[in-house]
Amino acid sequence: MKAVLQTINPWGPLLFGLGFLAPLFATLVAQTGAAPAIGLSPPQFGFALGAAWGLYAKLRGSWL
Repeated sequence: MKAVLQTINPWGPLLFGLGFLAPLFATLVAQTGAAPAIGLSPPQFGFALGAAWGLYAKLRGSWL
């Protein structure tokens, strides 16, 4: 278990972006009725934004 957690830990921000932020953004877009960029569906938009923000946080080492 320790080896699995050590392997996953560096990818934590990306996993958080995909697992929490992506559904949150998709729900926000769907609830507001806003049209996502470039014709994407709300889940696609949420995953794209969540993945981008998680990857940014991983590479930068900070969410801000």
